[in-house]
Amino acid sequence: MARKPATRAEFSFFDVIYEDDSQRSNRRVPSDILGGLDGDAPAKAFIEQQDREIAEKSGIAPLAVKIIWRSGTKRPDETKKARYAALTD
Repeated sequence: MARKPATRAEFSFFDVIYEDDSQRSNRRVPSDILGGLDGDAPAKAFIEQQDREIAEKSGIAPLAVKIIWRSGTKRPDETKKARYAALTD
């Protein structure tokens, strides 16, 4: 018997670390804005827009996003970037 075609996931989930080193997990981002040449860059803009809207409603200033990565994958290693920057100075 033939299989049903796989349904496309409507959302992708991202983990976020903000400038104050706080972390939020499983932030939902519509899958249709991801991919292409920009990769996951639109996810950061989408999450920042969500944060601005939440901040506007709550009256608390939004935090700046420091790092973003897909949930379920390894967190990007900042220390490699710092070591590389130290070597190139």
